[in-house]
Amino acid sequence: MIAIIDYGMGNLRSVQKALERVGAQAEIIAAPEQLGGAAGLVLPGVGAFGQAMERLQQSGFDQLVKRWVAQDRPFLGICLGLQLLFTESEEFGPVKGLAIVAGRVVRFSGPAYQSQDGEPGLKVPHMGWNRIQVVRPHPVTAGVPAHAMTYFVHSYYGVPDDPEWTAVTTEHGLEFTAAVGRGSAFASQFHPEKSGDVGLLMLRNFVSLVRERSV
Repeated sequence: MIAIIDYGMGNLRSVQKALERVGAQAEIIAAPEQLGGAAGLVLPGVGAFGQAMERLQQSGFDQLVKRWVAQDRPFLGICLGLQLLFTESEEFGPVKGLAIVAGRVVRFSGPAYQSQDGEPGLKVPHMGWNRIQVVRPHPVTAGVPAHAMTYFVHSYYGVPDDPEWTAVTTEHGLEFTAAVGRGSAFASQFHPEKSGDVGLLMLRNFVSLVRERSV
């Protein structure tokens, strides 16, 4: 079973349905004690970093996620679920994160996003389909074609201190980390559950990883 963390932020049902579509048993849990015998853990989310961290800490999910990743158990973070892994975010902050990935979450800023000579700059939030590039192999990205398209909705992005964390990149005014991965942990800024066949492939790969690790 794959557990999806419900801390009150995110469309959990769409993630659950996508996982079920690729053959997983996925259950939404609202407290760590509901984890049961889950072999995989998913941290989704949309919204403000600080509010999300507060809710994770109040529920005890913060410690669960830290232990889970430290034990190299299959973990998937999505959108805000990626950003929360970082040391801190500048969104209404700085605000401390889970500190699993050393680095900061920063907002898109600079000349590329500002109007110049009557021409509009790139939009923030970065919203819609964008090409990604797998730059470091990970089980979740196995078989993903070059320059595949995935769906993004975000104004902030994570900057790992250690570039070895970066598994996938994309560009929106600058090249940035679109996904991090290490061991059995993977987290994407894009939404695999909204990314068509490519997203389903990644979710299928994650389910396969969960099954391999639970044998």
